[in-house]
Parts: sequence; structure tokens; C-alpha cells
Amino acid sequence: MSAIPVIAIHGGAGTILRSAMNTETEARYHAALADILQAGQRLLENGAGALDAVTEAVRLLEDCPLFNAGHGAVFTAAGTHELDASIMDGATLDAGAISCVTRVKNPVLAARRVLDVSEHVMFTAAGAEAFAQAQGLEFVEPSYFHTDARHQQWLRARGNSGTLLDHDSASRAGEDDPIDPAKKFGTVGAVALDANGHLAAATSTGGVTNKQPGRVGDAPLVGAGCYANDATCAVSTTGTGEMFMRMLAAYDVSAQMEYRGLALDDAAREVVMNKLPRIDGRGGLIAVDAKGNVTLPFNTEGMYRGFARVGEQAVTAIYR
Repeated sequence: MSAIPVIAIHGGAGTILRSAMNTETEARYHAALADILQAGQRLLENGAGALDAVTEAVRLLEDCPLFNAGHGAVFTAAGTHELDASIMDGATLDAGAISCVTRVKNPVLAARRVLDVSEHVMFTAAGAEAFAQAQGLEFVEPSYFHTDARHQQWLRARGNSGTLLDHDSASRAGEDDPIDPAKKFGTVGAVALDANGHLAAATSTGGVTNKQPGRVGDAPLVGAGCYANDATCAVSTTGTGEMFMRMLAAYDVSAQMEYRGLALDDAAREVVMNKLPRIDGRGGLIAVDAKGNVTLPFNTEGMYRGFARVGEQAVTAIYR
């Protein structure tokens, strides 16, 4: 019997800031996650492939200013925005990625076009923008990505002369994010299993606040921030990008399944709870396997996450 199609998404992981929690804020995050899950769920229910489902889910996450991807992306040290994304098809192992784009409205759509039409896997900076423009994708002025909350956190990061992950300490100055923005890792992602048993994964990010221009994290790197293989699983990660890169975290989940014969949850937890902490890697991941099993482990105190099986109610969560 074939597995029931399912989609899972994440919107960042981090440390809960108790003083910032309130019912209204939590409700906004749960509602955003649920709406996006339901959009992906409807696609899968209507027979769409996993690749289309994760593309649409991440596009919607990019359009939501609550998350650090697309509209609402963080600022670099130069006061600009640099966006990264990747996507992978588990059926063919085809992949597409872009990094350091500044005017592409939806980076995941550019990554998808790389997968669909290019002989290459990854484009960066001006080359990525030229490719996206040639593909007729929507471009926006850099101001489109601006939100006041992200700008304020950037000003604080500059004052602290540091590089801060995602929101920095914004909630201490009035932003109502229930996860401590100083310790929240801002990436979005989706994984899915479709009715034909195919898997796909996609990841997108605005990077880290006050990062050096040109810095690239794990999100657009196949095997680090994104991986999918029908023989094992589909994975999207969120966390301290450099550590996930060094650990090849997304691929490692697949490798643990393929070479050690571990079940999905055991493989994911081995990577997140045991291997990443050895090099101070903090964050989490979402993953689904060909049987429709879903796991969403994280080694921080919270992660914006959820999943939805076709025919069932979407489940969303923030804390442990």
C-alpha cells in the first residue's frame, strides 16, 4: 500500500525568550504555518508532485515577513539583503540552487528553474540574477525585502559590532517573536512525499544579521541545507550554517539510513542530537521518508515547524 502524501515545513529554530511570549504572537505564527501547510496539502491532495509542493510552500514562507527569507530577510553589514535557496528532487537527484541574489522576489523559484532547465546546479550573485532574469522571474527593488523590525535589529547588531543570527535581540526592544532572536536561526524549508512515492526538499534564507557581504551558509548547498533521495529521505535544515556545512548535515541523515540501516527518526536524531553538538552546531531539521514517516528534531528550545498529511488536520508547533 502506498504511503499517504505528506508535507512538513520549518521557519527557524532557537531559544525561547519567555518574556516575549504572548497569545497573540504565538497565534500569528501558528496561523502562518498552518496556512502554508494547507496550501501544500491541497496540492498533494490534487495529485501534484512533491517538487511542486515544496516549491510552493517555500515560496509562501518567503512571502511571509515573520520569517527570514524573501520579504523580511535580514540585513548584511552593508545594509543590503542577500538571499539564498536550494531545491532537490528525490526521484532524479536533480538539484538547483542560487546564492547572494539581491532582487529576485522568490529565490526558491530561481533555484527551481536552475533544476528544471540548467545543466548546472548552482549560480551565485550577478550570474544567478542574470539567469533568473533570462527565465522571466519576478524582480523587485531591494526595498521590498525591508521590514522595520529587521532594520532595527541590524542597527542594534552594528552597535554591538557583531554578527547575529536572524532576529538578534529584537524582542528585548519590543519585537514580539516568542523565540529569542539572538539565538534563532533564520531559514525556511519544506519537505514532501507525493502520491507516487517521490520525495523533494527545498530551503531558503536571508542569511544572518550583519553578515559580511558574500557570506554563504548551508541553505543553498546541496547536502548541507537541503537533500532528497527517494531511496532514503528528504531533509531541510535550519541552524548555525557553518556547522551544518561542515557536517553535511542534510546528506548525513540520508547516509545514516543508507549505510547504517537506521530508521528516519533515529538517523535524524543522531545528526541533530549527537553529531552536530560536537562542533557546537545548534538548530534542527525536518525530514520525511518514502514510507511517509516524518521527523522534526532540534537541539534548541524551539523550532517553528509543522506537518500535514493528506486527509488529516495540519499540526503546528513552536516549543518542545
